[in-house]
Amino acid sequence: MGILDILGLGNSSNEIKEFIAKDAIILDVRTTEEFVDGHIDGSKNIALQVLHDHITEIKEWNKPIIACCKSGMRSGQATSILKKHGIDCINGGGWESLQSKL
Repeated sequence: MGILDILGLGNSSNEIKEFIAKDAIILDVRTTEEFVDGHIDGSKNIALQVLHDHITEIKEWNKPIIACCKSGMRSGQATSILKKHGIDCINGGGWESLQSKL
């Protein structure tokens, strides 16, 4: 368990594995520039700043979401937004930490 898990900014390996087992999509909410510099293979990128504009698209995926970013702060905000729209979502925290849990 990392500091982000203790602060409620990331989810445990077990929760992440449960979501992966449900065929979850990893949604990286960093900027395009940050995403290009490194990301989890197969993840999708929609920056937090434009997330509201993509809610319909995300709902059409019809899959649970694991949100990630650099540290877990933006993905926490994204998780809150997505949950308000009825999307099954958890905060995976920082992408590098999440990658190590996959």
